[in-house]
Amino acid sequence: MPTRNDTALWAGLFKISPDSGQTLQAQIRQAIVSAILDRQIAPSMPLPSCRILADKLGVARGTVVLAFQQLVDQGFLIARERRGHFVNPEVLASPPRAARKGPKKTGQIDWKARRQVFASDMPEGMKHGDWMQYSYPFVYGQFDPALFPTAEWRECNRMALAVLEIRNWAADMVDKDDPLLIEQIQARLLPRRGIFANPDEIIVTLGAQHALYMLSTLLMMRGARVAMENPGYPDARSIFRLAGAETLPVPVDQEGINVEAIPQDADFVFTTPSHHCPTMVPLSRARREALLARAEENDWVVIEDDYDSQLADETPQEALKGLDHTGRVIYVGSMSKTLAPGLRLGYIVAPADLVAELRALRRFMLRHPPANNQRAVALFLSLGHHDALVRRLSSAFEERREKVLDAIHTYMPEWSACDVRGGTSLWLQGPPGTDTEAIAKAAAQRSVLVEPGPRFFDGPERSSPFMRLGISSIALQQIEPGIRELAAVANRRSVAA
Repeated sequence: MPTRNDTALWAGLFKISPDSGQTLQAQIRQAIVSAILDRQIAPSMPLPSCRILADKLGVARGTVVLAFQQLVDQGFLIARERRGHFVNPEVLASPPRAARKGPKKTGQIDWKARRQVFASDMPEGMKHGDWMQYSYPFVYGQFDPALFPTAEWRECNRMALAVLEIRNWAADMVDKDDPLLIEQIQARLLPRRGIFANPDEIIVTLGAQHALYMLSTLLMMRGARVAMENPGYPDARSIFRLAGAETLPVPVDQEGINVEAIPQDADFVFTTPSHHCPTMVPLSRARREALLARAEENDWVVIEDDYDSQLADETPQEALKGLDHTGRVIYVGSMSKTLAPGLRLGYIVAPADLVAELRALRRFMLRHPPANNQRAVALFLSLGHHDALVRRLSSAFEERREKVLDAIHTYMPEWSACDVRGGTSLWLQGPPGTDTEAIAKAAAQRSVLVEPGPRFFDGPERSSPFMRLGISSIALQQIEPGIRELAAVANRRSVAA
């Protein structure tokens, strides 16, 4: 156990890093609290002085002073005049933290055999948690730190932390949502999609996937039949199958899902009409009307995932929900592609009686999404920051899309790209026999991340010449060299084949 003057030992105990996501002050506080709870500091021993500890850690003395003061305020330390800071004996009165134990060698439960839901057997998503370490991240669903509205987001979070605001969101809202956020979704986001809803027809979710999971849990019994685009959104397919539903693949062409090919005996239709996942083609107006007509005729429930719809469009088509007059379209929206995917904030628009049931279900799952995040996002919308961000992102992504298309034409002329304005990705098709999974693996060795196409297909017609390139997280100047590296890999594979 260190003494007060063992500064080397104190420095080893209080390890801090400038690369940590936490402030230096927070790291010092965390290290002291951990040492106290682990009984590494005796209550009779004073901590080193602020000056000595600051010098040993290489930080400003004021940083240590503030850390000590907050620990005094929280009751972990006691300041004794002319003697220094000591551990509060009351903290040590509680039992110490239990030591970690290794796994038992015998009598272990086979949890995999006991499971009733086979989530781990579903196709895995793309695992690129370290995508920022790659030079050319053509990944979908991530953000560009250079475009993130840091100052505006901080402003809204500071406002949400005001005393009066905390009183608005700190209490348990049970099954309710922040009324200001509901108001902003109703007034700022939905009218752009041609949707006009009442507050009791909107519920906030932890992203679009959470929305789909709740809908499948509430509405889909085992054996339910869900018609889906093929290729289509793989995670939605897995979510529906986890609920016990059968998914029915429906082909897609340049006008979107082939409505006439949807089986009459389907119970649900899942579609991404704004920008189809993954080809990005929008569902034509004629097919939108045909889908709604057939849904009414056959009593289908339509789940509309307004995939990649948040960006500005000079002539946006109305959402299916905006055209629906029968109440059978359930609309799923998200702010992941504009604000930040890590925020996990989405919403469902549906008839009031269905939303009431979703609120009852959500209460048993998580009660409600974090209310402080809801209030911060509500302020972000109300101050016009989201509108400004959408305009900025739309301009940047359109420039990147054109850059990718030019580079593909130059370096990969045998590949065709689905040229659709808007959205945050492009869908490519290579020559017959192309193995995009092998290309993706080889490209990653050259610091290029791409998404091979087979995971989007369902059934025996799984195909491999397709590839998706995301453009939301790669800088403009990295696109051409990235495509050049990708072309080198793709060309080598073609020659080998």
